[in-house]
Amino acid sequence: MAQQQASSEHPDEPHYGDPRLAFSYLVSGAAIYGLIGWGLDRWLGTGFLVVVGILLGVALAIYMTFGRFGGLSPRQGQAEPRQERE
Repeated sequence: MAQQQASSEHPDEPHYGDPRLAFSYLVSGAAIYGLIGWGLDRWLGTGFLVVVGILLGVALAIYMTFGRFGGLSPRQGQAEPRQERE
């Protein structure tokens, strides 16, 4: 059986991800949705869908980045909201 290595991170510490992964989300989102917009522009004979695709791709990439990395970290001196136990 495969052994799993124990994580050296403490579970209460905030998780900071790799900034290259966040950058790759932004670039790939803009590129993929930009290409989709470009294809729709060529097919429909318009000239604005490539811009809409790039903006949509960047917006979705930012959303994915916040979801992946847990959003903004709390400011120093401010306590995180506690979850009440039932």
